[in-house]
Amino acid sequence: MIRRNRIAIAAAGGMAAVLALVMWSSNAAGLQGTNVAQTEQVGAAAQADYGDVPPAPPAVESTTETTTEEAPAGQAAPAPAGVTLVAKSVPKMGDVVQDGDGRTLYRFDKDTPNPPKSNCEGKCAETWPPLLAGGAPKLEGVDPALVGTVKRADGTEQVTLAGWALYTYSKDEAPGQWKGQGVGGTWFVVQPNGKRNVECLPPGVQAPAGS
Repeated sequence: MIRRNRIAIAAAGGMAAVLALVMWSSNAAGLQGTNVAQTEQVGAAAQADYGDVPPAPPAVESTTETTTEEAPAGQAAPAPAGVTLVAKSVPKMGDVVQDGDGRTLYRFDKDTPNPPKSNCEGKCAETWPPLLAGGAPKLEGVDPALVGTVKRADGTEQVTLAGWALYTYSKDEAPGQWKGQGVGGTWFVVQPNGKRNVECLPPGVQAPAGS
């Protein structure tokens, strides 16, 4: 009887030990899981603090490309803007023709209007720059039927008025001046009809006969 009691007590003690072992294992596993979770959180925080977290992909900026339209192959580029001829009436001088910058225009009696021909070359053209064509001229108060061009010796096209080649004067330092009037008895301010303007001639210069 006593022996049976001892066996029962031993069995109960063994079961208690087993139960205690199971409970200890469960607690250890739970504690380990908690530690792992805490370690991962700390690691993530450390990475964030030290900038080791992979950066977010950079934002894609929208760009607008500027396109330039080009002329189709084989098509000529637009012609440059043409010169401007302006008919004006100014004090003392009367009717004159100016370019778009207000420079007074002249004609040269040694040229010919029919057929148009310029005889001012070299040094002459430096003093009396020819008015070169750059496309269709813009006209203000000038009859389009009187406006044309003549080819110069260097191949450039010079604007003509009633057949007379047109020039500016290098010594006219400001718009509206006419210091070239009557120079050499052959240079004269041109009128809108292509004829000489013989007003305000310098001393000793007489108005030529004819147009």
